[in-house]
Amino acid sequence: MMVFLNGKFVSEAEAVVPVGDRGFLLGDGLFETVRVAGGKPFRLAQHWERLARGAEFLKIQLPFTAKEIQQFAAQLIAKNNLPESVLRLTLTRGAGARGYSIKNAGAPTLAMTLHPLPPVNPDEPLQWRLITASHRLPAGEALAAFKTTSKVLNVLARAEAEAQGADEALLLNTNGEVAETAGGNIFWIYQDRICTVPTGCGVLPGITRAVVLEICQSLGLPTAKCVIKPEQLRKAEGIFITQSALGIVPVVAFDGQPVATSPLVDQLASIYNEWLLREPTASGA
Repeated sequence: MMVFLNGKFVSEAEAVVPVGDRGFLLGDGLFETVRVAGGKPFRLAQHWERLARGAEFLKIQLPFTAKEIQQFAAQLIAKNNLPESVLRLTLTRGAGARGYSIKNAGAPTLAMTLHPLPPVNPDEPLQWRLITASHRLPAGEALAAFKTTSKVLNVLARAEAEAQGADEALLLNTNGEVAETAGGNIFWIYQDRICTVPTGCGVLPGITRAVVLEICQSLGLPTAKCVIKPEQLRKAEGIFITQSALGIVPVVAFDGQPVATSPLVDQLASIYNEWLLREPTASGA
């Protein structure tokens, strides 16, 4: 597998970063996960925009322009012949002296890697069992707007879900409100309205989340951004998760109890899959 590292295409074995890289030592960095469909990174511009905003917030200088990244990504996909895959962009502050100060940090590190799509059984619809994690996200956290490489809480939440025989973990914030899942945004359907959590609750404004809201707008489907507690979520007429790698994933069980199904979820998933190959012009979020 070929990877992109700091302006060069090298084999995975040759792609190394210094042991003093702050991304390795401190989680001092950002990343984006992009679905590649038909050889094209889906909504790469929106992913890069979010990463750029995060870099500005963290005071990390971007080493490449959006146009250069688009070109490099296309070359990486072609070199690996992976037209259906997942592209990961990772940006760190680079190597620096020991400690928290950023004064002596060197040049940033930027890597792009390609990964096969998560395995899905074509004979079985993709459906997830969801449990509420014991870990909590801080409500109103400014860093929640970006995908930082400090994701230990998400790792622990996913491990907790898997230990209970579930597929994904629901994270509440410190107010006890529904926030997001370990690896995606949460949606639910109530009275034929497609609802999701407002970003002020400590939620990452996901790119796939934005696409779903665009689809709803294009279909004239009502949407709402609501603060909700888990006991209210259990009364939903349907629940689904959005993430870049898998798109829209229906939830069939929540904390061991079956979840109602709604035809709206299948409708949204079908249109989302069409949009993957037929990129519309949209500003996103």
